[in-house]
Amino acid sequence: MNALPCTVYVSLVGALLALIAGGRSATAARWIALITATVGWLITLGAAADFVPGPGLQTLVNVAWIPELGVRYHLAADGISLTLLVLTGLAATAGILFSWNIEERVGEFFALFLTLIAGVYGVFLSADIFVFFVFYEIAIVPKYFLIASWGSTNREYGAMKLVLYSFAGSALVLAGVLWAYAANGGQSFALSDLAAAGANFTAGQQIGMFALIFLGFAVLAGMFPFHTWAPTGHVAAPTAASMLLAGVVMKLGAYGCLRVAMPLFPAGLEFWQPTIAWLAIIGIIYAGFVALVQEDFKFVIGYSSVSHMGFVLLGLAAANTQAVSGAVLQMFSHGVIAGLLFAVVGRMVYDRTHTRKFSDLRGIPLHRLLPFAALTFVLGGLASMGMPGFSGFPAELTILIGTWKTSPVWATFAAGGILVAAAFTLRAIQVSFFGTTDHSGPAATAGAHGHEHDYAPITWPERTGAMLLIAATIYIGLKPDVLLEWIVPALQSPLFQTILKGGAS
Repeated sequence: MNALPCTVYVSLVGALLALIAGGRSATAARWIALITATVGWLITLGAAADFVPGPGLQTLVNVAWIPELGVRYHLAADGISLTLLVLTGLAATAGILFSWNIEERVGEFFALFLTLIAGVYGVFLSADIFVFFVFYEIAIVPKYFLIASWGSTNREYGAMKLVLYSFAGSALVLAGVLWAYAANGGQSFALSDLAAAGANFTAGQQIGMFALIFLGFAVLAGMFPFHTWAPTGHVAAPTAASMLLAGVVMKLGAYGCLRVAMPLFPAGLEFWQPTIAWLAIIGIIYAGFVALVQEDFKFVIGYSSVSHMGFVLLGLAAANTQAVSGAVLQMFSHGVIAGLLFAVVGRMVYDRTHTRKFSDLRGIPLHRLLPFAALTFVLGGLASMGMPGFSGFPAELTILIGTWKTSPVWATFAAGGILVAAAFTLRAIQVSFFGTTDHSGPAATAGAHGHEHDYAPITWPERTGAMLLIAATIYIGLKPDVLLEWIVPALQSPLFQTILKGGAS
């Protein structure tokens, strides 16, 4: 566990080395990035092997940083943060493998990529809100440059919209944090100190502080109706950035809601609980129906991410141990599955066919031309639908059972979202890989005439990245207790026990 802070430092050093090496050798920059990400992931796996589950954060580093403001560089971890740290290492490693074909300014690309990863690691380790916010911003800034410089469709618009929404959410979080800090006498930014002080805040103060902080974080989590940045950003982003946006960056928002807003302001959670739940349910169903009518392959996955993140927010709103543990499990599951689907669409299909339009893909026998891509997407689609044997099944089932305990009405409506997810996923599989022979569009023409050589074979980095993600979703699907045994004890801490009491519908 004590090595976990090294994930931040290793990522930052790797970013610098990749930037320097990129000026001389693109290959060297790629290998530096891959080794850096792999080392970070191995550090998290090593910490997991030695981890003893229990309530409360286990301090890793705690030194004074800005004493005049009561800011301490305090890094700590529990089963919740460890789950997401392991996800971050996996997503980073797979993302670099799927970026092996980057040719333009390779060193800069991987430097920004690893800087973003360092910020994500830092967020999941922070036990001081000031430090949390610093790492949160470090994670946000590189996203703009990754999308604006290496993206595709409307990349400048997508990058700007994503960053504007992110910074708007950050401004709300900062306002709420400063309000709580000032109300506590400006003594400390430590999560534990502010949670203890929260008992002295009036109900009105808690309701206001909670609204600012939860909403600010929920914007990044893709909560309806503030979700529109997500599909636009996903579509505009290069493949690796799409994988990170859906896989880990959206989790930063949900993690902030769980780690900061909920335990610090229990009266605020109780007041806003029904509103959050219904917005989550609307997001699940609405985004699912929008995905069902999309004609751009990547937009389907983008709206699918919004729908699945709705289950995370619903689990948080249900506010009991089972629902919240399911929400954290869903964060891990969705991070793996969304990364896999974006990798297939953006790298395996689009980079070869040069189209994401279903009208073009209908005429290409991709299941024969790119059988590995077809198999990978089918497996990822089944996982996304929540089929038994994949991680999505225990995650969503745990959320729905926990939500039922709080409100059967919420659970019933949310369950309808699973049916919609099955519909848009099966449609995407059928149209993109097993479509009827309809020779329309440039890509269809190439495929219809049997030019198999037009499509480059799936490379070893792509196969390796896909197999890592497939193995993860199957392993957790078969053995969800591996993560739940970390997550559930963390929810027994006094901070969480003040809020995990169910609630009224």
